[in-house]
Amino acid sequence: MYQLLPREARMRALIAAATGLAAALALVLAITAMGSPAGHTSPKPMLTTVPEHP
Repeated sequence: MYQLLPREARMRALIAAATGLAAALALVLAITAMGSPAGHTSPKPMLTTVPEHP
């Protein structure tokens, strides 16, 4: 079996998990707020097959 953690250790683990989740959410929101980079896509299509050799 496993041993139950003392109350203080459980609270510390809960606080650490909440802090990590908040940091991850803040990172996602910051990246989302920056938006997509300026510029345009290439009009040339990407090659999906190997061209024939001469």
